[in-house]
This record gives sequence, structure tokens and C-alpha cells, in this order.
Amino acid sequence: MYSFSSRVRYSETDDSGRLTIPALINYFQDCSTFQSEEVGQGVEIMKEREKAWIIIYWQIEIERLPKLAEEIMVSTMATGTKGLCAKRNFLMRDKEGALLARADSAWVLMDTTRMRPTKLTKDMIEPYKKESPLLMEEMDRKIPLPEKMEVCPKIKVGKEHIDTNGHVNNCQYIRMAFHLLEKEIHPTKLRVEYVKSAMEGDWIIPKIAFEEERIIVGLFDIQGHSYANIEIIC
Repeated sequence: MYSFSSRVRYSETDDSGRLTIPALINYFQDCSTFQSEEVGQGVEIMKEREKAWIIIYWQIEIERLPKLAEEIMVSTMATGTKGLCAKRNFLMRDKEGALLARADSAWVLMDTTRMRPTKLTKDMIEPYKKESPLLMEEMDRKIPLPEKMEVCPKIKVGKEHIDTNGHVNNCQYIRMAFHLLEKEIHPTKLRVEYVKSAMEGDWIIPKIAFEEERIIVGLFDIQGHSYANIEIIC
């Protein structure tokens, strides 16, 4: 397990003074990035190899969102591979060790020249040292969308959305989804299904549906194909 400690910054909080969901995702994402740098699989090395890890699924369970200036510990561990897919768990705890949030995720190794998933090789996965997965509810990675969804104002992808892989960062889709909500909410669960990558200059068409126990956001291209689907359970 790889871990790093931090404190919740003012810039990471909402109007209630608690960590936002996008900030939580960024902590998890940063933790896996730090581990990759430490084991010799960092951003620059992966660029030289013309490879990149691309997330295809998040499942996040939230016990409590930490408050401004609260001390936190963020951890991650690789939990196995299946076919072209690698699995990774995440944890966030408070300074007493109590669980704040946990997550399961699935990733593919992308050949950045062909923009296609590529075979997982020993030299790419062994440095992460497989560990036992967390006990979490097993859910389907496919997020079913309602038949009727409200179409929201379109979003043009700008430089601020793009990461080192040249496409919209996974957290940016979640940020777009939460911007559609009229007020800050503190969900207990979140699932995200990533279908394809948006690039700078693309238009994203958001659609939203409010159901009894969940909010569903779909982010589509102008032809109606999915970029990402987000399920928010409160």
C-alpha cells in the first residue's frame, strides 16, 4: 500500500466547508500518480514508452467528507488484473484512522500512438505489488441511463480540462456533472463509467435525470455517443 498525508485546503471545500467530490477524486488520482512516480512508472517515463494508464471505471463509497484544515491520509493499492484491465483500490482516513471514503477503480494501459488498449506486461504491473482488495459491494460497471433525460447547455472542452495524456482528465467529467446541480450535495456513493475520451475543442452535451434514489448525468458528443456516465447516490 502506498500512502501520503495532507490537510484539506480551503480551495478544496464547498460552501459547507467540506471537501468537494472532485477534490476527493483528485486526492485518489494524485495518490496513484505519486505511487507510479515512486516505482519508476511516472508520467515522463510512460511518455517515452508511448503508454498511459487510462481509467475506465470509478466506484466510490463515502462515509464522511472531511472538513477544512482536517488532517487526512490517502492510500492506494493495486488489487489485480483481468485481461486488459487492471484494478486499484483507494482509501481516505482521518488522523484517528477512521474511514472517510474508499474506492474501487478499473484501468487500461493505452498505446498512445494508436490510442488503443494494449497488453499488460510484467514490467508494467509487477512494480505495484498486488494486494488484497477492499470489501466493497460488487456492482456492474455499466451504468444504465433513463429513457428521458433533460438536455443541459453544451460545454466546449478547453485547455483547462486537458491533462498530460492530451485528453479530458477523468475528474473533469465529474466536475462537469456536479456543476449541473443547483446546490452542493454530499452523496454516499458515486459511480463513473468512462466510454471514450474528449479532446480539446470538442463539444460535450450534458443530460441529467433525477430519480428517487439517484441522480444520473450523461455526457455525450454532438452525435449522441457517450463520453462518460455518472451515477450519484445520496
